[in-house]
Amino acid sequence: MNATEPRRRWWPRSVRSRTALAVAATAAVILAGLGWWVHHDVYRQSTQIAEGQAEKQLLALLDQLKEGAAPVRRSTVPYEVVATGRRAAVAYGGGMEEFDPGTRHVLPAPPKAESPAPPDGGTAWGYTTRPIRIPAPHDYKPGGAFDKDGGTYLVMYAEIRADELSGDEVAALGVAADAQLRVYVVVLPRAAEDIAGAITRATDGRLLRAGLVGLVLIAAAAYFAVRIALRPVEAIRVLTASVTASDPRERVTVPATGHEITALATTINTTLQRLDNAAAQQRRFVADAAHELRSPLTTLLASLEVALAYPERTDWPAAATTAARQTRRLHTLAEDLLLLARLDTRTPTADPETVDLTALVTRLTEQYPLTERLLALTCDSTAPAHAHGNPDEYERLLRNLIDNATRHAAHRIQITIRNQDAWVVLTVHDDGPGVPTEDAERIFERFVRLDDARSRDHGGTGLGLAIARDLAHRHRGTLTLTLTPRTLGACFQLRLPRAPAPAEK
Repeated sequence: MNATEPRRRWWPRSVRSRTALAVAATAAVILAGLGWWVHHDVYRQSTQIAEGQAEKQLLALLDQLKEGAAPVRRSTVPYEVVATGRRAAVAYGGGMEEFDPGTRHVLPAPPKAESPAPPDGGTAWGYTTRPIRIPAPHDYKPGGAFDKDGGTYLVMYAEIRADELSGDEVAALGVAADAQLRVYVVVLPRAAEDIAGAITRATDGRLLRAGLVGLVLIAAAAYFAVRIALRPVEAIRVLTASVTASDPRERVTVPATGHEITALATTINTTLQRLDNAAAQQRRFVADAAHELRSPLTTLLASLEVALAYPERTDWPAAATTAARQTRRLHTLAEDLLLLARLDTRTPTADPETVDLTALVTRLTEQYPLTERLLALTCDSTAPAHAHGNPDEYERLLRNLIDNATRHAAHRIQITIRNQDAWVVLTVHDDGPGVPTEDAERIFERFVRLDDARSRDHGGTGLGLAIARDLAHRHRGTLTLTLTPRTLGACFQLRLPRAPAPAEK
């Protein structure tokens, strides 16, 4: 589509501004993502630090209990030691006093031990970590150890049996000799939140200001970088704007950098060259067509003016014959020009048929008139040769080749048809003077006639071979001149894609 897209009023018009905005937006997203990741990584590491502190406190409490010493209440981490058969906590501290565990322990007591202690009195305890809901204190005050009215916290706990301790140690702890003790340590998320919050508060303002400054610098750098990169494009635009239909010879300067703009400049120059060649070919075609039309018109007009000027001396049958011959030339030339104009549109063949070229050539050789000279026109084929296409266009192509061979042949014209793999190969060979090597391609140009065929009456219009090649290309084939020694005449080879026979479908 060539229609201009509706312009968004809020969207920048220039590529420089759009690129700068896109780069700044991308950088903002990246920076925001990095900030989020850093914040969560700090929180994760702070949580690991809090868990490490709780684990260290738990191991220290276990060592104290094994030695029979009651832990002190002063602690940076909330803890509670409970035992079976005891209503109040054995020991507590680190903020657990807000729950008054001296009256009733806060965390659940362990189940009673069912197996005796190891005979050597030693033990190796591990610990368990799981979330446990802790009720709100009776006189809850914001700002305490837990800083909220109840909730679920991550708790580490390990167990120790009283029978692993001495009697004095058990008496010092105030538990029964067969009691099971459990040590709880609460992992406070507040510690991790405080660390992450402190880092965030200390860095957020600075990071925000640095991010804004960085975004401005990134956008400015992108803007000026694109502006510098687009300078060759602007130069190309200025030069291409000066190209006109009357003077398409202007070419853009190709940068020596080798980047994408170099490829763009090269492509534009190639396109301009094609347009220049097409315009030159069109001018030559119009000039040649005017020249070809002028010759029969001049002859026709001259003969009629002489006849009208001297009617009593005019041989009217001869004058009418001359007029009819020139009119036929004009008619043929007009038909050829119209056909070339239609072929130049590259319109695809509608509803192609399967054509037997062997049958078509056989019919043409039987019906072709050879009244002016005694020529032998023969067809050599071994089997039907089928191709997709328009029968009338195939007939026009073959007639043009036979007409050309008839004008140059001395005694005979040989047409050969063969099926070669996926192709149908047709050759038209005459025993005339042949074609010079340097003219092998020039003869397919429009209005080209070699010196041996320059007679206006017998040399044709100079469009037959051009039309034949265009028809071959239209049917996805090729038409070439096979170079042979001049004494063997000219041989034209037509190659067309082979089609399956109707019975083979």
